[in-house]
Amino acid sequence: MDLDQNILRSDEQTIFRLRGLYENYGYRRFKMSKFEAYDLYVRNKDFLVSDRMITFTDARGVLMALKPDVTLSIIKNTRENEPGPRKVYYNETVYRSGKGDEGFQEIMQTGLECIGDLDLYHIYEVTALAVRSLAAISPDYVLDVSHVGLVSGFMEAAGVAEEDYPEVMAAVRSKNLAALDSFCQSRNLSGTVRALLERLVTTYGTMESVLADLAPLCVGGKKTREAWEELNSLCALLKANGLGDNVYLDFSVEGNMDYYSGIAFRGFLKNLSAGVLSGGQYDKMVEKMGKRCGAIGFAIYLNELERLGPAQPAFDTDVLVLYDGTTDLTALTTKLSDLARQGKRTLARRQAGGDLRAKEILDLRGGAKA
Repeated sequence: MDLDQNILRSDEQTIFRLRGLYENYGYRRFKMSKFEAYDLYVRNKDFLVSDRMITFTDARGVLMALKPDVTLSIIKNTRENEPGPRKVYYNETVYRSGKGDEGFQEIMQTGLECIGDLDLYHIYEVTALAVRSLAAISPDYVLDVSHVGLVSGFMEAAGVAEEDYPEVMAAVRSKNLAALDSFCQSRNLSGTVRALLERLVTTYGTMESVLADLAPLCVGGKKTREAWEELNSLCALLKANGLGDNVYLDFSVEGNMDYYSGIAFRGFLKNLSAGVLSGGQYDKMVEKMGKRCGAIGFAIYLNELERLGPAQPAFDTDVLVLYDGTTDLTALTTKLSDLARQGKRTLARRQAGGDLRAKEILDLRGGAKA
């Protein structure tokens, strides 16, 4: 019997649809404990949204943390040299505070990770699944894509010192031309260099149009050329599979250069200012944890979907069964069981009325036959 999604809450419907999507591409469910050793997180705190965690000491005397992240646990439990990439998805609750927040939040996440010897196909697959995930939630979505190699290549070409990358990226993330101009003046950078860095702030558009526009600027340096070629190949694959219309190139998408190594992306839905999906390729994070392989994945923040309002089914029940003191209870219970086996949602009441919406009403009052 197929599960009728009308009986699920909005977040449950989303999880149900996405689970089927990921399993169709060979991803397996990853399940973890609510707790993980605090040491795992403190050693990788720069990878986390916040370094504040809820901790306690267990019976062994080990300091534990209520998990603020899932990806780190997946990496920790991944063996090197597995045959083919490890492909997992998850539905987990994480506990963390946002930057500047005093309190902690319980955040429901679903997402996936692909870890191992990756090639262009795997980068496409995960990016395509990010697009399909957003489309499964709402038709009004946008996936903004960036590339750490292209961004860092632009800064290298402009002669920006590596220790100044965070200041430049802060201006790029906030699309703050004034801050970028102030930086260039403080470093006595030429007008040509300023114009090149301004492209990081002002660039936005469909992948195909922006890549065509940037092509002349990416032929010189090896890093920018390789990043441009990867983005161009990804764009062609997305277009060939009808997935490119809502994918845009935007260098303000944040990708921590200490951890991310390639594609980075963020997904948005109409009427929600905050992003609901974020991810990218984080080979450096895996390397930092002692694993010699690539990794790419994303997470969807289901709590943000609550702002869209709950999904309202057209009907509260398929069949409203009315009964009274004269109704044969054997006939009533048998009928309800038959309807349930047919996959129909049923509700037995002594009277109709109120705001209840039913597709069909079966009246067994007054001794009527079922």
